[in-house]
Amino acid sequence: MQQRKPKVCAAEGAALEIPVSQGAMECDGGWPEAEGARPEHWHLPRKKRLALDNKRWNTVVNLVLVAFVMAVPPVVVVYAGGGVAPAVWIAAAKAQLRRGSGDRSFPYTRSPPDKLLGGLLPDGLDERSCRSRYESSMYRRNPGRRPSPHLITKLRKHEELQRRCGPNTDAYNRAIQQLRSGKSVGSPECKYVVSISYRGLGNRILAAASAFLYAVLTDRVLLVDPSNEMDGLFCEPFPGTTWLLPRDFPLASYTNFSIDTAESYGNMLKNKVLSADVPVAPPTAELPAFAYLHLDHDYAHEDKMFFCDDDQRLLSNVQWLVMRTDLYTVPGLFLVTAFQEELDALFPERDAVFHHLARYLFHPTNHVWGLVTRYYRAYLARAELRVGIQVRNFNPRHAQSPHVLRQITNCVWREKLLPEVLATEEHAVPTPGAKFTAVLITSLRPWYYERIKGMYWDHATATGEDVSVHQPSHEGQQQFGKKWHDGRAWAEMYLLSLCDVLVTSGWSTFGYVAQGFGAVRPWVLHKQPENLTSAPDPPCFRDVSMEPCFHAPHVYDCKRKRGLDTGEVLPHVRHCQDVSWGLKLVDPKLYKA
Repeated sequence: MQQRKPKVCAAEGAALEIPVSQGAMECDGGWPEAEGARPEHWHLPRKKRLALDNKRWNTVVNLVLVAFVMAVPPVVVVYAGGGVAPAVWIAAAKAQLRRGSGDRSFPYTRSPPDKLLGGLLPDGLDERSCRSRYESSMYRRNPGRRPSPHLITKLRKHEELQRRCGPNTDAYNRAIQQLRSGKSVGSPECKYVVSISYRGLGNRILAAASAFLYAVLTDRVLLVDPSNEMDGLFCEPFPGTTWLLPRDFPLASYTNFSIDTAESYGNMLKNKVLSADVPVAPPTAELPAFAYLHLDHDYAHEDKMFFCDDDQRLLSNVQWLVMRTDLYTVPGLFLVTAFQEELDALFPERDAVFHHLARYLFHPTNHVWGLVTRYYRAYLARAELRVGIQVRNFNPRHAQSPHVLRQITNCVWREKLLPEVLATEEHAVPTPGAKFTAVLITSLRPWYYERIKGMYWDHATATGEDVSVHQPSHEGQQQFGKKWHDGRAWAEMYLLSLCDVLVTSGWSTFGYVAQGFGAVRPWVLHKQPENLTSAPDPPCFRDVSMEPCFHAPHVYDCKRKRGLDTGEVLPHVRHCQDVSWGLKLVDPKLYKA
């Protein structure tokens, strides 16, 4: 007897709708019935069965139409602006109705997503050129923190400043002419801070976020160095203008500025070219046309004066600032007295600063967004729990270490993040309603992924639940400035941020970015010692904050001009748990010394 071929149903909602589970619906749009159920009129002649079926179908259609008429007006009002997101959400909502409320493959919330993130994002930008900006909220179960009204107002004002003074404006052209002249100008129409892009992608994201907050606090236009593929990884964040520094910028060697550059603020202080000790600002003629801010990990004592009030007063008179950092310097800005009142108003939740800055500034370009969404739909969307594990080995000898593997498994098992596995011969009977967990591993090498995946394939779990393990890529080693490498890294950071639970590696900026985007307080794997002879115990700790750590803060009392533990000055600026001398922003109610 010839076997019936299964029907293949065309997915509705174009490319962005999640495929429905096999057997969840018939291709003719009929409602699914319980497996093995027989209709009560099964024995009736075919014509009568068809009549009863039509009558039942008409009733269902009428009910659906009533519900549709009741539901459509608010949807139309909310999405009157049109665009891609309404169609995506409506198509996905129809798919959810077919599957039922228990199916977790639906990647979005069942209410219309907040595409503007509570007012954080500006409305009206082209959705086709940057799909991620307004679609990202549809892929997050955790909606994240809401921005303060003051932050929303400040961002709209800053966008206007970027449009008025950014590249290709008369104000910018005049500022460039002034810079070329090598002379300063009194009361400049517009002021600028240029952020140099270098080192790994995580460092570049943290550096740009830090420069942006400094620009907002000091009413400066932010311009980002376009090298290292910054233009190919991120959409333009500001409406009606660009944040990319034009390639004809007159300081041709600015990307080579270093701690030895004569125009660095620290060197100008050291060489008595500038002084912040005088109560009155120096005459315009004595000010430089620009100052280079060396805030890198190797910065000197004089460079760190950047975080002092008197020095900020002096720098406010310099039209052009060029900043190099590979650090998240935001906690240091909270220690500048002149900025504190404004920062308190902008960020009443001190542990969500990077969360807001990152979601505002960094939107994956369409190519990267395709990497994110395709992988998400294929491997993560249907899981009831998504666990992200980010493995970063700073010591090459730990790239394939059984001790580090044991550290990872000890962490996820002790903290009940994943189910333990049984002995080889044992088998747990799946319990009704056992959940399905997807594990996303990101690492430069596949060794840990292969062993964790093999562990959950070779052994049953103690709870009877199913665990799938996935790793998008394994590049072997970090490669700076390679577009394809950075594109995948950016996609994997974003995928990690979509997980419900995160396990990250201490010291890693990659993990910092993921936890900040996702508004997740991670479990952090302790950094392994050089001579690792056993798995670290305890293997991990729950971080007190989702904020990144400032790895190289200043330790100086600007008023008393002496050393100071800056982790003991403010209740919301404390030492990091992974880098003991570092600083991070915390919620004082959660922090324990």
